[in-house]
Amino acid sequence: QVQLVESGGGLVQAGGSLKLSCAASGSMFSVNAMGWYRQAPGKERELVAHITNGGSTNYADAVKGRFTISEDNAKSTVYLQMNSLKPEDTAVYYCNADIGLPTFLRRTYWGQGTMVTVSS
Repeated sequence: QVQLVESGGGLVQAGGSLKLSCAASGSMFSVNAMGWYRQAPGKERELVAHITNGGSTNYADAVKGRFTISEDNAKSTVYLQMNSLKPEDTAVYYCNADIGLPTFLRRTYWGQGTMVTVSS
């Protein structure tokens, strides 16, 4: 069983910063990639940022230059540093991980979500 535990959400004023963390734990053979998605009220879930275990990253256009995704492979943890936050960044942020299992299968796991609220 693999679990993703997120932390770091909260309330911040526009222009402020927050850092999200997501730690993967459980029976894993490998962590192939991790990412962050978000879902605002009434909208579909969308990709925010993604990073492979080799360090390759990609970002949604809306967050480029403001958000930075990073990883600590030894801890199976991914971070999302969010700067210059805007009210439109308000959403539930979900961690996502592509995990290689000891059975050599690959599965995608999701965290429980953490709320980020940016006030104007």
